[in-house]
Amino acid sequence: MSQDARESNDRAGGTGRRVFLGAAAALGATGTALGLTGTAQAAARHGARQGGKGLKSLPVPTIIGHRGASGYRPEHTFGAYELALDLGADIVEAGDLVPTRDGHLVCRHEPEIGGTTDVADHPEFADRRTTKLLDGVSTTGWFTEDFTLAELKTLRATERIPANRPHNTLYNGRWGIPTFEEVLEWQDEQTRGRGKQVWIYPELKHPTYFRKLGLSLEERVAKLLRKHGKDGKNAPVVLQSFEPTSIQRLNKLVDNPLVVLLSGPTTRPWDFVETGDPRTVADLVTRAGLREIAGYAQGIGPTLDLVIPKDANGNLTTPTTLVKDAHAVGLILHPWTLRNENPFLPANLRKGTDADAYGDVFGAYRTYFATGIDGVFTDQPDTGLLAREDHVNG
Repeated sequence: MSQDARESNDRAGGTGRRVFLGAAAALGATGTALGLTGTAQAAARHGARQGGKGLKSLPVPTIIGHRGASGYRPEHTFGAYELALDLGADIVEAGDLVPTRDGHLVCRHEPEIGGTTDVADHPEFADRRTTKLLDGVSTTGWFTEDFTLAELKTLRATERIPANRPHNTLYNGRWGIPTFEEVLEWQDEQTRGRGKQVWIYPELKHPTYFRKLGLSLEERVAKLLRKHGKDGKNAPVVLQSFEPTSIQRLNKLVDNPLVVLLSGPTTRPWDFVETGDPRTVADLVTRAGLREIAGYAQGIGPTLDLVIPKDANGNLTTPTTLVKDAHAVGLILHPWTLRNENPFLPANLRKGTDADAYGDVFGAYRTYFATGIDGVFTDQPDTGLLAREDHVNG
């Protein structure tokens, strides 16, 4: 286990809002962490794979810590993940998964790491800076697939959007880059330390791009989940991707809850572009498209604009039928992403013009929760939990 994970575990046990879990879900996939041995451990793992209520055991609306508590700490660090739990998040999006050159999975928002690490300050890696075509977009910087894990472990994480979160720059350099396996071990340790099942929600990033490089993500994720006994339908690991064919591939490899992420209505998933599938997201959110998704996934993660579009001035308009249509075919909805800061809010809910100032985010939560969504990704889980209290209490 990394030093970051050890330090995080040493601080485990912070307070968090109680999650109501059945007995099997409370065990989750944590036989090892709970100190079980032999047949007892095997039984606990079997329970995680087969028993319990899975996602249905979580509060609704579910509050998902987006890349951790990234409103307060640099994203995808153990500091951000642990703070999300301390603040009461029901699930932590621990892991946007990208591979290293030697085939390890690490947690970064994108494979390009110039904006989320101090790699530019390392002269030994200056020659690694390059320009690549990433899902059709020319991107310049440093890419995880050009580094070994050992090399990435010499880097430290930094705040990705300092203009919006100058306070987060205080923590630049404090944490390194977690691997997915370290996250799975951390999940077990946090579950034991907090006395309740910790859930994670990793995303597979750019699977088609990496498959063409010989660094397929799905098989690597499945292998690690099986190794840690977290590959069952009720396991506390929800998997997501913007590429439907990646979710279809995962559906054949593991039994975990699966979610298809959906961007703007006119966009096309990159795997569709590569295979010549002409459909757009607008086609996927039709009733026929949703029925198809329900054949291999348990949920969708739409952008908030698919739930309530904005007008030309950036103000919220009338909700679509997406929530009703998705629920009609048995899909849950976890839209993304609510943030407190002005630039990320609908125009009519902003307060002032400062890029780091908070707007009327409670008004945003109230409006989105009223549509019947099952949960939401948020950079500030504590705000989301207060908004949920308001919603539940009427």
